[in-house]
Amino acid sequence: MANIDNNLATTLNSLGLTQQADTSKSNTQLGQNEFLTMMITQLKNQDPFKPMDNGNFIAQMAQFSSVTSLNELQQSFDKLAGSLQSNQALQASSLIGRSVLVSSGVGALPVGGAMTGAVETPSSSSSVTVTIQDGAGQILRRLPLGPQPAGQIQFSWNGMMDNGQMAPAGSYYINAEAQADGKTVALETQVSTAVESVTLGKAGQGMSLHLADGNVVDFSSVKAIQ
Repeated sequence: MANIDNNLATTLNSLGLTQQADTSKSNTQLGQNEFLTMMITQLKNQDPFKPMDNGNFIAQMAQFSSVTSLNELQQSFDKLAGSLQSNQALQASSLIGRSVLVSSGVGALPVGGAMTGAVETPSSSSSVTVTIQDGAGQILRRLPLGPQPAGQIQFSWNGMMDNGQMAPAGSYYINAEAQADGKTVALETQVSTAVESVTLGKAGQGMSLHLADGNVVDFSSVKAIQ
């Protein structure tokens, strides 16, 4: 088990990743060696005039066999967990520097670049519009996307406002709505952000992505990898 942990730590360090410590293991668990020691001690200290009968001895041997099987099963699970975490580390390293789509109502406009993202339409719509607002709620730009089918729709804003001027780099609010069956429906908005680093969770948990906009999200919340 120590070799598995050392190999995993070496893999993480070489990829520039970190891992949360797992403090869930208890030092009070009864293992195979402890069980065997207790059983031998019991045999040594039994009353010679009232030795353990065959039924009790067989029952304890069966219990010992059960502990041995569980211990071997646990070792197999530990090896599998180590292998899965190593694979997870390799997958995590491939995300660094790439952009991911995550659900958010706030996007970042970079210097000299564009804010990109997507909206989700549950059904076909006659008209879809994305609205960019500043912190005071003032509408800076409306992006008409026209009729759209159900699904994910990409959008991009280069910072040009409706008045023809360029907005400064920074964070802006994003809203989206669609016209369907004569009704206005609010849509989920997603933004594209670069992954700067990844933190692996402890055993049984996922990994967290540290994004360029300062947010930290679970990998499970990623809608797409670009």
